[in-house]
Amino acid sequence: MRKISGMATVAEIQERLALYKAAEQAILEGGQSYRLGDLTLTRADLAMVREEIRALELRLAAARNNGRLSHSTVVFGGRR
Repeated sequence: MRKISGMATVAEIQERLALYKAAEQAILEGGQSYRLGDLTLTRADLAMVREEIRALELRLAAARNNGRLSHSTVVFGGRR
């Protein structure tokens, strides 16, 4: 796999993204915390997991586009 200017490879980013999506699914299906006897365990914070998913999706897009993100220009209220 090809690394882009010190960034992780596309495959590495995809693997990490899959793990975060699995974590998000576990939180959504099983709740934020659960009990085992007298012990209460808390999964990762859903907002943090979703933030990391968004960041990884951006990194993946950049990695697939030679380190650049594509973008659009939006003009409000007139011409440019």
